[in-house]
Order: sequence, then C-alpha cells, then structure tokens
Amino acid sequence: MKISAFQMKDVINIVDGKKIGTVSDLELDLREGKIDAIVVPYNKKFGWLGGGTEIVIPWRNIVKIGADVVLVLVEESRTYRVSENSEHLR
Repeated sequence: MKISAFQMKDVINIVDGKKIGTVSDLELDLREGKIDAIVVPYNKKFGWLGGGTEIVIPWRNIVKIGADVVLVLVEESRTYRVSENSEHLR
C-alpha cells in the first residue's frame, strides 16, 4: 500500500465508534524498516487529550486496516502523545 492511499483513510476508534480524523502522516523507524505510529490531526472533540495539534497513535493500537478506514483502539483513560511541532516523514 502506498503512503498516499493510507493517508486518505478515516481513523475510527473502536472504543466509542467515533471518527478521530484522517491519517496525516506516519512515524517510521528507518533502522528497523517499520511503521512506529500513525499521526492524526488533533480533533477538538477529544478534549480529554489536552492541547496540541496532532495525536500520535502507536502501530500496536491499530486493530484493522480496511479499504476506507483504519480501526484503532484509543482508550480515554490512557494518555497518547499529542504534539504541536512534531517532525514526521511526509
């Protein structure tokens, strides 16, 4: 799958069925040759995440990648990295 096709997919949280956003970027581990995380622009509906402009969801939290969506497990009680000035490979 091309990164551009991956970036067009909606990200849905299976905990509550809500759309988090769309994949904007990926964090890559170039030494290992694998994807570490997906980056989704911050959605103000998730007030529990705090400030920032992006949420970084670890690859291990991806449940399923479908034709149109990426299903992720994001629990409200856990803290996910939210960054304002992250540098990612685009």
